[in-house]
Amino acid sequence: MHYTNVLFDLDGTLTDPKLGITKSVQYALQRMGIAVDDLDQLEPFIGPPLMQSFQELYSFSNEQAQQAIGYYREYFSEHGIYENELYDGIKELLVQLRLEEKVLYVATSKPTVFAERILRYFDIDSYFRFVCGSNLDGTRLAKGEIIEHIVKEQNLEVGRTVMIGDRKHDIIGANLNHMQSVGVEFGYGSKQELETAGAAHIVETVNELRRLLCSASS
Repeated sequence: MHYTNVLFDLDGTLTDPKLGITKSVQYALQRMGIAVDDLDQLEPFIGPPLMQSFQELYSFSNEQAQQAIGYYREYFSEHGIYENELYDGIKELLVQLRLEEKVLYVATSKPTVFAERILRYFDIDSYFRFVCGSNLDGTRLAKGEIIEHIVKEQNLEVGRTVMIGDRKHDIIGANLNHMQSVGVEFGYGSKQELETAGAAHIVETVNELRRLLCSASS
């Protein structure tokens, strides 16, 4: 694949955020009077916008979802943000892409301020030219809007740009922007989810992703 610009999702693509996200959701639900002991039950919260997940999975009203997000951020900003780990091989992939003069971006539904803190925490912030997430006030939540903002802000040529992500939202967002996409199975979306969403390519591992993206590996 010969692309100049590579957009990466964050959760489930660059990092495995399961513990931090699910514990933050668990805390928020507890504050809302709902006890969930099994963190695995909260995995569907990884990837989509929180507002959407609280409403779809727990039938919260708009007001209840906003309140739950506030509780979520209480825990996440202090603890959950660091209960997270880089997938093996990601840093090496970023190094190789930069050596090949690819320009890298982050496109995440997570608020930009949190995404930037996570990238700094893992010491990979310097590999990315621009980081774009949602706004803390609940605007720019949809992945399609986030990708569109990066394209316009950075004046990217869509035909030379690819989106990498683990959930259908990443693939749908890329398709809405007439952009090629790669679905990664090592995150939190199934192969079927990625295929149904219309991913141009699907890979199982970080090594397979490197072989696809990097000319030195192909």
